[in-house]
Amino acid sequence: MQQNRKLKPIIIIPIRTRLIKPGDDIVDVIFESLEKQHIDIEEGDVFVISEKAISTSIGRLVKLEDVNPSPKAMELAKEFGMDPRFIELVVQEADEIWGAIAKYNFVLTIKDGISIANAGIDKSNAPLGYVVLMPKEPMKTAFEIKKKIEARVNKRVAVIISDSRTQPLRRGNVGIAYGIAGMEPIEDLRGKPDLFGKVLRSTWRGIADEITNAAQLVMGESDERIPVVIVRGARYTPRDTPLENGPMIMPPERCIYMNILKPQIKRIILRKKQHRQD
Repeated sequence: MQQNRKLKPIIIIPIRTRLIKPGDDIVDVIFESLEKQHIDIEEGDVFVISEKAISTSIGRLVKLEDVNPSPKAMELAKEFGMDPRFIELVVQEADEIWGAIAKYNFVLTIKDGISIANAGIDKSNAPLGYVVLMPKEPMKTAFEIKKKIEARVNKRVAVIISDSRTQPLRRGNVGIAYGIAGMEPIEDLRGKPDLFGKVLRSTWRGIADEITNAAQLVMGESDERIPVVIVRGARYTPRDTPLENGPMIMPPERCIYMNILKPQIKRIILRKKQHRQD
């Protein structure tokens, strides 16, 4: 039973790196930093790696002045009161666009089943005049990084590609696991009893997101230069095969927020693909 498990402390280890550039091998950068900081890898360590660091290393930087807006982007930019070059990238990257608030340069989008601002495109922590796009295949990328790390140390690890996002009616960004490898990201607690013996009917734990939020405490959002964090001692179920988004995504009709709000929205401005259905 849960109360009989020996509780272990969770240790959060920040990894400060040099400035990451396009063409860098993110695993090489990590091991350079581990050596300089005299940090050893242990069995079961979870590497939480900033999405921006990975996107930069694989060349997902785009210079805005090189972007040619399409007629659709020009139309939306005029409606939103935003830079048409930026909107063109959002159109390219988003699966759905719901609306925008020009004051905050914020376009509400759905990408890979996740509600996220600007399809994850970010101007922060990018060179002047550039923006950072999210990795195209985050699950595959996380799995490749996991295998490279394990090949060097002969120990099992997990990898999370992290990003940050806002939440409805809450001020402040929180972490989200965008790509995951080496662990089951969700723990299904349905059918288990609570403290008073009542059976849980709809409770799932977002293990990967919880670990990501722990890492975000030291990773930061500005100039900390800590794009990698090792979370040690976290309890999770190991997984050796690649993941897809499916297990983590809640279909809109089953999401409490979307299920209530979606019928109230008069139109979805752009839709490119349907959400995966469970």
